[in-house]
Amino acid sequence: MVKQTGSTGTESDRTITITRVFNAPRELVFKAWTDPKHIEQWWGPKGFTTRVLELDLRPGGRSRYVMVGPDGTEYPGKGVFREIVPPERIVTTDEFDEGFDKVMDADLPQGMVLTALFEELDGKTKLTLQIVHESADDRRKHEEMGVVAGWNSSFDCLDEYLATL
Repeated sequence: MVKQTGSTGTESDRTITITRVFNAPRELVFKAWTDPKHIEQWWGPKGFTTRVLELDLRPGGRSRYVMVGPDGTEYPGKGVFREIVPPERIVTTDEFDEGFDKVMDADLPQGMVLTALFEELDGKTKLTLQIVHESADDRRKHEEMGVVAGWNSSFDCLDEYLATL
């Protein structure tokens, strides 16, 4: 279901922030986040796999991917990159792609903007993920879908993958 756009509420009411420290250099974490060969090894909650269909890493470039659940259910996503500052920051829209509504009958949040901040921390990397929603209600809907647990599980997978590199 698509709703009208327009920001409502304060930004803090509309934002989910997740932070994790990885025992790997910032350049490696950034590469794991931006190279399809790496992304397909860790992206998604534990038990999921991911296919990267498109990744044009430049402002205005698009991303498209499909997360596949353990039962084979496909969850398509897409985005448009707004800002890329290697290896410091990525800002992109983050949307449910066509067909997502067929696997999840829900009033899906729209207009999300995801910012990934990569901070050097004595040979480690502090990754801060901010997801800004159009409204506090959309943030709540996204939280009820399990976004925080999903990202934390994905970060667990990234942590395990980085340890193999």
